[in-house]
Amino acid sequence: MKAAVVTNFGKPLEIQELPVPEPGPGQMLVRIEASGLCHTDIHAAHGDWPVKPVPPFVPGHEGIGRVEAVAAGVADAWVGKRVAIPWLGSACGSCRYCVSGWETLCESQINSGYSVDGAYAEYALAHANGVVEVPDAVSSVDAAPLTCAGVTTYKAIKVAEVVPAERVAVFGIGGLGHMAVQYARLVGGFVTAVDVEQSKLDLARELGADHVVNAAQTDPVEAIRAVGGADIAVVLAASPKPFAQAYRSLRRGGRLVMVALPADDAAITVPIFDTVLGGISVIGSIVGTRADLAEVFALHAAGRTKVITRTRALEEVNESFDDVLNGRVPARLVFQM
Repeated sequence: MKAAVVTNFGKPLEIQELPVPEPGPGQMLVRIEASGLCHTDIHAAHGDWPVKPVPPFVPGHEGIGRVEAVAAGVADAWVGKRVAIPWLGSACGSCRYCVSGWETLCESQINSGYSVDGAYAEYALAHANGVVEVPDAVSSVDAAPLTCAGVTTYKAIKVAEVVPAERVAVFGIGGLGHMAVQYARLVGGFVTAVDVEQSKLDLARELGADHVVNAAQTDPVEAIRAVGGADIAVVLAASPKPFAQAYRSLRRGGRLVMVALPADDAAITVPIFDTVLGGISVIGSIVGTRADLAEVFALHAAGRTKVITRTRALEEVNESFDDVLNGRVPARLVFQM
């Protein structure tokens, strides 16, 4: 099978011919139809984070495809179904987090395209207790970004507990941000979109943003405070500066929701006095559960969301990484197999 392989951190990925993997107990073999390009894949390929994958490996955690075979412990009824292979490839199912509906915090989790090979390939293995079935009404190209960009921002809006008519500032309008704008509107929020690219702000307007701020031309803190401040600030830009700006843009009682993961374990300073007296909450939000992803698919199947994509061939993986890093992608790139 054809696969894009990280052979060394920071080196171009190699398109290689690999054997089709054999599913082990509890696993299924999925023939991939589409696989989204998430910025996390680039971090993985560059070894940016403190916990690093081990080369060689195949990235990809937005994989969509048909189940072709199952191994012991997996029902034959899965064969032929179209499934999503998300970042949370598998969890233990029995720890305090798994049994309380927070499987994304499981300390024994397996992550697709990071701790195990992912979906930048014609075939991928998946754990039956990690996949989510894709409704017929959702195309594979749309389903791929929804499997991470969609469910990650959906979860962020959920944990922010947005109340109708609250202002939600979304920092970073790209693959994740264009979905966050839509989910914030679905729950009744007034949305401020912040980015340094005017084309992405124009997209946010098209998707229903009430207010846009070009951070390359205007101080976003002042711009957001001028309209009363943000009740919630969701940070999806993978650099430390927007996190600090998002915090300062909050009004009293505001919630800062951290989602993006900048390289090198970056940090920001949170002033204790202002946080305490202002009743500010700082929340970390990491992807979503299988139940969250099923809800994301259901909303999209009902026509409530729109996914902006461009498709590429897997052989264009390195050019695609460059395009993402240089801001030349309006929202999400999807590799079609």
